[in-house]
Amino acid sequence: QILYLKPPWTLANLLKCYKKHWMAVFGYVVPRSLLSTIECLSKHLYADKPFDSSTVRVLLQESKKLLHAFSCRSDYNGVLPQAYAEVAKLCETLGGVRAALVEQDLSEDIMVLSENAACEKMEATMPSLQSTEEKELQPSFHVAQENRHQEIWSVLEGVWNTMNLYSIELFQKLDPSAVTMAGKASFEEAFLGLQKLLAAVKDIREGIGR
Repeated sequence: QILYLKPPWTLANLLKCYKKHWMAVFGYVVPRSLLSTIECLSKHLYADKPFDSSTVRVLLQESKKLLHAFSCRSDYNGVLPQAYAEVAKLCETLGGVRAALVEQDLSEDIMVLSENAACEKMEATMPSLQSTEEKELQPSFHVAQENRHQEIWSVLEGVWNTMNLYSIELFQKLDPSAVTMAGKASFEEAFLGLQKLLAAVKDIREGIGR
């Protein structure tokens, strides 16, 4: 009776309801700091401009944070684990596309340098050619490496946060007196946390393999 917007809801309506009822309702269910996640999703999903890959990556990461927070309360009849898995799959796909684009850019740089070198005499241009290759390749290589390092750091940070959250639940199950918590989670929720942790570790292994 007091809802800001009545159902049926669109995603835009849901985000507005989150913001309207955040302090009175949702802030008691999930960390209140996640309001910034709601604002981020609302701001970018309905902006009148196309997304770049960096924005998409941020939106996916923020969505994972929100789904993870609500999963600590309930799996909502299996809906949340499925949604989380789909978002994680999108993150993995995006990572593969970004890596392929970086590799393509490096290949194109090398091809252009090779074509330029073929037009000149090898003996006369060998020292300058090597210098040109280093100058052309170095910026692209450093940018690719920096982006890759940021992706790896982000994944590791996510795993670390997940381990911290769910190790508390596990210790609570093993020894209730070891950890004091405001609300006790069920065994099913603890098991769901382990599944998410395994999925995160799998993502790291596949990333290292790529």
